[in-house]
Amino acid sequence: MGNLKIKDGFLLKEVAGTFVIVPVGENLIDFSAMITVNETGSFLWQHLKNETTVEELAEKLTKEYDIDFETAKADTQDFVNILKENKII
Repeated sequence: MGNLKIKDGFLLKEVAGTFVIVPVGENLIDFSAMITVNETGSFLWQHLKNETTVEELAEKLTKEYDIDFETAKADTQDFVNILKENKII
């Protein structure tokens, strides 16, 4: 899989202890779902601000959390798929 990066026009905000993906600018019109993410999703989001790959993200997860690479890769791919479905990356 190629390089991934969050598109301009989306921010991650913490609201009352919950992380929420928020569209800004023109994306407000096309974005119909509110997406909340957990701490791991927030961690991945921070690393998706710059171009990266699923494998690189999974490696970062294994270093940050007590998780094996294959589980990290599968979880990362699931997160990336959600972002793709919502046209965020």
